[in-house]
Parts: sequence; structure tokens; C-alpha cells
Amino acid sequence: MSNPPIPSSSGDTAQMWHGPKDDAESLGGWRTKWVSPDALVALYLGSTDNASQLALSGLLLYDHLTEYFNAHLKGLRDASDSLQGEALLRYYTKEWDRYTTGANFINRLFTYLNRHWVQRERDEGRKGVYPVYTVRWRSYSGSKTFSLYIHNKNQGLANAVLRLIEDQRNGQIIDIDLVKKVVDSFVSLGVDDFDPDKPSFDLYEEHFEIPLINAIEKYYRHESELLLANKSIREYLKKLEEWLKEEEDRVERCMNNVTRKALVGMFASLIREHEDAIWKDFQDLLDFENYEDLRWMYGLLARIHEDLEPLRKKFEQHVKNAGLAAVAKLIQKAREGGAPAEVEPKAYVDALLEVHAKSLEIVSQSFKGEAGFAASLDRACKDFVNKNTATGTSATKSPELLAKHTDALLRKNNKVGEGKDLEDALNKVMTLFKYIEDKDVFQTFYTIRLSKRLIHGVSASDEAEASMIAKLKDACGFEYTKTLQRMFMDMSLSKDLTNSFKEKMAPTHDESDFDVDFSVMVLGTNFWPLTAPRDEFVIPKDILATDERFTRFFGHTHQGRKLKWLWNYSKNELRTNYLKEKYILTCSSYQMAVLVQFNDYDTLFLDELLKATGIGRENLVQVLGILVKARILINKEQDKYDLNLNYKSKKFSYIMTTRSSKIRVNLNLPTKADVKAESANVLKTVVEDRKYAIQATIVRVMKARKQLKNQQLIQEVTAQISQRFTPRVPDMKKVEGQPDLFNYLA
Repeated sequence: MSNPPIPSSSGDTAQMWHGPKDDAESLGGWRTKWVSPDALVALYLGSTDNASQLALSGLLLYDHLTEYFNAHLKGLRDASDSLQGEALLRYYTKEWDRYTTGANFINRLFTYLNRHWVQRERDEGRKGVYPVYTVRWRSYSGSKTFSLYIHNKNQGLANAVLRLIEDQRNGQIIDIDLVKKVVDSFVSLGVDDFDPDKPSFDLYEEHFEIPLINAIEKYYRHESELLLANKSIREYLKKLEEWLKEEEDRVERCMNNVTRKALVGMFASLIREHEDAIWKDFQDLLDFENYEDLRWMYGLLARIHEDLEPLRKKFEQHVKNAGLAAVAKLIQKAREGGAPAEVEPKAYVDALLEVHAKSLEIVSQSFKGEAGFAASLDRACKDFVNKNTATGTSATKSPELLAKHTDALLRKNNKVGEGKDLEDALNKVMTLFKYIEDKDVFQTFYTIRLSKRLIHGVSASDEAEASMIAKLKDACGFEYTKTLQRMFMDMSLSKDLTNSFKEKMAPTHDESDFDVDFSVMVLGTNFWPLTAPRDEFVIPKDILATDERFTRFFGHTHQGRKLKWLWNYSKNELRTNYLKEKYILTCSSYQMAVLVQFNDYDTLFLDELLKATGIGRENLVQVLGILVKARILINKEQDKYDLNLNYKSKKFSYIMTTRSSKIRVNLNLPTKADVKAESANVLKTVVEDRKYAIQATIVRVMKARKQLKNQQLIQEVTAQISQRFTPRVPDMKKVEGQPDLFNYLA
């Protein structure tokens, strides 16, 4: 088939448009004649190379095409006036399918116009010019043409769709494809003025989504009022979840996904109207441990409610109350059993861990590990771990009890054992440790207890000790554990020093000189939390020679360093030769000094023992009390002590092992003075260390900032030091008479 003749450049407009109009009607299905698009290219180019002539031809074609679309759609609009409801929807979708099919072909027919004239006009910034594909949508959706005309006429189009949806909601079967075609047309008709290729949902949201959401809200608000009149808030929420699922499924089948957000927001508004009742029911679920319904309620509210903070606060308070109640119950149980007011460390730690583990499971299972609830758990645990019935007003009690429990775990003959079980127990300690505010108090108690374990050789294993130190290092950094690591180094060096001493003495001394099995620990003063005794201890003659030899050896090997013997920490073993059964008595140096006096006497008075041993009266009385309680000595008269020549050990805590028919008896038990002094010394040490830590932090901050106001300085120091302890503002108060502004002077 031949193309139409190319009009001259001076031809009139009607003649220029006649050919492409026939082509448009043919390709659009509005006429049956088929023509070649070559005529359009010839028409646009004409018989001239003049650019202005070409621009005029493009503009005329574009205007005629727009008018053509509008004229065609006006006829469709007039034909729809008498239609309503489903009949209107079927007419609309039929014409929509026909129009989109034809317009797609027309867009291809005008490809040359799009590629050259339209693109050039848009590049030059001209507004209101779009590709032919976009022109057809703008014409279709124009308020005076077809789509919006039908809609704006008593909202006929949207209302017809909404009536079908409501029919389906009420259980009727509808043509879901019909609804989907109408809804999809609203999405397709959206045009972005700046980017024609970018989808725009403005028209869809304004003319369909908003009426839809309003209709859904009206429907379910009425249903909610009927339901709440006879059902509980929990049953209401479960029904609300069913409604939401139904509407979401409907959106999935026949609407655009952008509606999902508005739909969820609408259901959230229904929930907000009953928040007080919902929060109360949430608390009931916590109190009665209904974790399955708790998980369901959280799942629903997390999806559709924008603010879960009230739930987090209720959970936080619930956990805090549970922790406080657990400790209070522990104290009450101890008092009912006639136990002392001092709480047992293991029972205390187990009670706290039980609450934490139970609450952590709620966060993990019911709240799906949500970060906000995890933070609420941490805040609650921090509160009840540091302040409860057992601690009273003391901020140091919890770290002290935790350190004592850790000490019990790391000792030989603990009830946990070794290997994985011990490692798990230490991990649980670290769970509570992260909530301790005054970590420096734990550090001090732990250091003291570690020193005693190492000195007396009662650690469960070096591996367990190293593992615990590594955990503390990971939690608080190298500075927190450097002293602990140095203590282990001193123990290793002490073993080498003892071996060197024995090797040095062997060539020049007989074996009779070494009837005392001797080992020594040389410990750095700055790293070990040990205090020298105030007593003028008299070294027993049985070990005096060994003591003097080692002192000379050390002075020769380490010139300039001075030894100071810590007899109050030393341990000895004595063999009994005066009894039928053989005993090995494990005792302190003070106990040893008392017992060896009875090698020469069967009876001694207190004053005689004071003079012979050099031990202070208070300490000596306690030492003698332990020996009398163990029935090693007999005290029938005041200040008079006799050696029990008929001693026979009973099976209580003193018996440790049986080896080669010798019974080992442990007399080296801490005195009340030792326990009392430990707590007092820790608190004193903590106060001093904090003072120096605050001073060092102030210097470090000022060195970096050079100039700061008093309040800013306090804030920065607090932020840096709070990882170890919570500083008191009075401890950082500025010097009286100084200005509010501080400057750093190098």
C-alpha cells in the first residue's frame, strides 16, 4: 500500500493532520484501515530543511493529537452518563482496555515525534510537553474528559468499587478482576510532571485510596463498638488482627501495595482509642506469665502501633519488681531459718541470675529480641542488682557478694567442678558483672581473693583463673586487669627463685640443714593487696636458720631490694609426734608459732605466749580460740592453755585427706578480725583509688581541651570514668574561690 502524498511546507493544517489522523484511528482500533507510519515522518520533515518550519510542524502535530484524544474520550464520557454501579465499572474497564491498546500503537506511530521534537522541547525547559504515551494518560484522566469525569460525578467510579469491596467483606462473591482493573487504571493514570517515566500515586491516593480508607474505618469502627460491648480487650485485639489480615489480603489481590501503609495506620488509630485497656492487659499477661499471648500481642502491636515505649516501661518495671522480690524473699527465708543477716553469696547470685534468665527468655521468645525491650531489661537489671534489700543503702555490697561468689567458684573443691561447667558458671558471673555500677569495688575484692588463692595454692586451675581474667579484660580493658596479670607473673618468678635458692644452698649445706621443706613467694609491693603485720613477730627457732639463709641469698641476688616478711599470710605444716595417730596440721604462721612452744612445755599462760611469739593480744586470743575449738589445746582455766595429749580428730571440717595413715587437719581458718578487716580495707582502698582516678581524669580532659567551664568539666569526667564507677559530684567540686572557667597549664 502506498503512503499518502507528502504535503508541501506551505500546506494548511487540516491537510497536514489528515494522514496521521487516519493512521491513529486505524492503529487505535477506532477504524479498520491500516497505513504505514512513514507518512508521519514525511509529514514532519516536509520538503524543507528549515528548523523553524520543523518546529512548527511538530507543534501542530502535537496539538492536533491532544485534541484528537480529548475528542475521542468526550464521546466515551457522554455514553457513560446513564450507567451506575457494576455496569459502570464494566463499561469503564472495557473502554480502558480498548483505549490503552490503541494508545500503545499510536505511541509507536509517533516515535519520531517523541524522539526529536518532544525531546528537544523538554530539554529546552518547555512545560506541558510530554511523550505521546504520557499524553494519552493525561487526556484519559482529565477532569473534563473521561476517568475523572466519571469519578467526580457523585464519586461514581470509586463508590462503585467500594460497594463491591463491602459486598465481599460481607461474604458475597464479587468479580475481583473487575475491581483490580479499575484500581490499576488509577495507578497507571498518575503522571510525574518532572519525570514521565516515574510512577506517581497522587491520583490513586486522592481519588481511590482516601475514600477506601475512610470507608474501611467507618465499617470497622462500627464493628469495634459492637464487639467491645460484649468481649474483652484481648478478644477485641484478636478480632482486630483477623480484620487486618483480611484487608491486607484484599490489598494484595486487587490494590496497590502503597495502600498497605495507610491501612495499617487506620487500624493503629483503632488501637490508640483503647490504649489504657491494652496496657493493663499487657501487664496482666506479664504478671500471670502468659507468654504465648504476650508474644501474640507484641507481634500485633509491633506491626501496627508506632509507639511501644509504654510497653517497654511496663516490662522494665516488671523485671525490676521481680528482682527486688527475689532478693527480699531470700532475706526473709534466711531470717525465718535463724540465719545471720549476712546473705550467702551463692544464693544471692543465683537469685539474681534466675530473674535475669527468665526475663531474657521473655525478650527473646515473646518480644523477638527487639532492641528496645532488651534495653529495658538491662536498665531493670542494673537497678535491682545494685540496689535491693540485701544491699540496703550500700553501693558496694553487690560487687562484694559477686566477687566472693566468684572466689568460691575458682577454689579447689568447688561444687561446680572444672571444665565446661565451671566456664558456664563464670560466664553467668560476667552476666551480672556488666550490670555492676561500681566495678572498681569488684576489682578490689577480686584482687584480694585472687591473692589469697594464689598464696595458699587453692585455685581450681590456672586455666580457669586465666579465663576469668580474660573475660574481665574484654569487659573493662587492659588497665582493669594488668595488676591481676602481674600477680601471676610474680608467682612464676617465685617458683624459679625458690629453685635457685635450693640449688645455691645444696653444695655448701648438709641435708640436715634442710629438714624444713621451704618455698617462698616474693611478691611486688605495688601489685599485691597485702598489708604487713603490725605485730613484732618472733620467728620460731625451728625456721629461723632457713629464714636467715634466704634473706642473705635474696640480698646478694637482688641488691638494693628489701624483703619484708608477711607472716600473717604464710602457711605451715606441722607433724605430730606425741600422739598414737599421726597428724599433719595445716596452720598459719601465728598458729605454728604458738604450737611449737609446746615442744618444750605442756602448759603455757597467755602472757608467756605473748612474749614468746610477739603476736598482739587480740590476734593471739583469736588464734588460741581456734586451737581450743579444734581440741588441740585445752583451756579449762582463764589464760591457761594445756596441750591435749589425748587429742583425736573428729570428722568435721578440719579433716581434709588421709595419706599414708596420716590425717591432714586444716587449722588455717580466717579469724573474725581478718574478715572484718578485709571489708574495711577494701572500702578504704576504693576511696583512695577513686580520688586518684578522678584527679588523673581531670588532668587528661584538661590537657586535651585546654579550657573548660566547671559544669562541662564535670560532665566529661563523669562520662569517662563512669565505666568503672559512678562518681559523686561533690568529689569533683571545684576549688573554693576559683573562677568558673578552668585553663590547663602545662
